[in-house]
Amino acid sequence: MERRIPVVLYALVVVAGIQGNLLFPQELAQDERIQVMLWADLDAYPETAAAEKEAHPSDAVFDYPVRRLKELAPYLITGMVYGWNYSYTPSDRLRGVSEYFESTEIYPLGDAVRNIVYKTPWIENNRLYSWVEFTRSEPMIKYLDYWKSIVHPRIHGTGNGKVMDGFDGVQSACREAVKNAVREYYRQVIKDKPKKITGKVLISGVPRLGMDSGRYVVELDFFLETGTIIKYTQF
Repeated sequence: MERRIPVVLYALVVVAGIQGNLLFPQELAQDERIQVMLWADLDAYPETAAAEKEAHPSDAVFDYPVRRLKELAPYLITGMVYGWNYSYTPSDRLRGVSEYFESTEIYPLGDAVRNIVYKTPWIENNRLYSWVEFTRSEPMIKYLDYWKSIVHPRIHGTGNGKVMDGFDGVQSACREAVKNAVREYYRQVIKDKPKKITGKVLISGVPRLGMDSGRYVVELDFFLETGTIIKYTQF
């Protein structure tokens, strides 16, 4: 059962930049104001705990999960506000080509990261949960309108990453979600396997982050924009 964050922890979290607001709504539109629930484990994975302690020897109680939330939130919000570029090379056994996938942010969130607000923290199942809020600027809203006004296919992908890798594990899971979504879409619309595909994606719904058997599981929905499709030439 969920239990609200203790008074001592609440004070620590507020000092770290997470603010309390018990009236925060849970079912919300994302067009003007992004509002998502995120979580981080209270403690580092056993295999990485020593490294975390060495890197942050002065950590106070709950500094670790707060730091993880502050890494995760800007990363996902960037994907929702500006999206990611991708470059995908399908595997081709006949040609001896290995699968390759790369994704990069289209634009950095920059100083707007200061507008991320963390609200209503609570502890449940050895995790620190928090609602995360970010209000889009007018240019950001117009950018979202561009994605919604042009016919962009909607795609869905799921990815996995190692929990022991911490934030890097979540990033790996998100990249895999993009790759799987892109791959499945083009498998349906392109007859002959291409040499390379580039384009952009924008997270179009609320990210869903879970964990199973020591791995993060991330489910993401996207708008898809195709950049280039490079075909193989004749043998």
